[in-house]
Amino acid sequence: MKSTTNQRPVAIWLFVCCVTIFAMVILGGVTRLTGSGLSMVKWEPITGVLPPMNQAEWNAVFELYQHTPQYKKVNSHFNLEEFKSIFWFEYLHRILGRLIGILFLLPMLFFIATRQVSRKLTPKLVAMFVLGGLQGLLGWYMVKSGLVDNPQVSQYRLTAHFGLAVLVYGYIFWVALGLFFKREPGRSSGDARQILGFSRIVTGLIFITLLSGGFVAGLKAGFAYNTFPLMNGQIIPDGIFRLAPLWRNFFENIATVQFDHRVLATLLFFLIPILWWRSRQFELSSRVRLGMNLLLGALLLQVTLGISTLLLHVPIPLASAHQGGGLLLFTAALFVLQQLTMASKAQANGE
Repeated sequence: MKSTTNQRPVAIWLFVCCVTIFAMVILGGVTRLTGSGLSMVKWEPITGVLPPMNQAEWNAVFELYQHTPQYKKVNSHFNLEEFKSIFWFEYLHRILGRLIGILFLLPMLFFIATRQVSRKLTPKLVAMFVLGGLQGLLGWYMVKSGLVDNPQVSQYRLTAHFGLAVLVYGYIFWVALGLFFKREPGRSSGDARQILGFSRIVTGLIFITLLSGGFVAGLKAGFAYNTFPLMNGQIIPDGIFRLAPLWRNFFENIATVQFDHRVLATLLFFLIPILWWRSRQFELSSRVRLGMNLLLGALLLQVTLGISTLLLHVPIPLASAHQGGGLLLFTAALFVLQQLTMASKAQANGE
């Protein structure tokens, strides 16, 4: 087999895939916020590439939509032109998903065929592709929940769809980082171990906060309690445990779901600056220090976007930016964690 010491072309390709997935997440958020996700009634992963090409095809697609709960209960006033305004968001979302699949599959086959990836890396690439396919299936499973009786997708399925997208993105980004970067020489790797565990906690908490944001989005909880830091004049709003059994409140109660998201965001608001300050106490690589600064900056941006989105009653541009900001924060945390992990492994290996 060829030498696989130079894995940077593979890493760059994976970074490009990450950028497209990031764009997919943003477009998915816009699709949700505009109520466009239920406009395409059929799922045709292979043949459904071309949009309606003439008036007859548009009429047929619109007629299918007119049988959905969303049209009957929410958009019964829509004419064909208004339907087109939501159709295009969902259509572009699905087309981008197909393009990502092609962008991943063809280079993967090329790199494997030309032996530019190691035997250890090949199963990881295959797993990424399979997870991407499952993400498409989960997306359709989510959409189906809004095509039966309730013209709104299940918050459970929405959060699962979003969470899997974040996991796939994070997995690809992590592998790409490992291929692109080598440990910086001449740096103390022992110091990295002092904050590695803390970094893991912060990264995990960011992911949990992102999932809680999925439930906020699924329940449209951002349209309630549009004050900060209090919720209708209270630190803890009334009725956060009104549902039975108790666990349902954390996933189905608008007040509880928004309160939980606020609490998790507040924890990050304190923990990330503490992690940043702790990192200043040790001799760490320039990349770790850069990552820490980016993490702190991403936090400040995300908090600003989150509060602004809430106070302004969830305008689409701000809400989309807030979703992207969450993924940026997760990206910065992964970069820091990967660099710390690399340095810690180097110490364990006696380097």
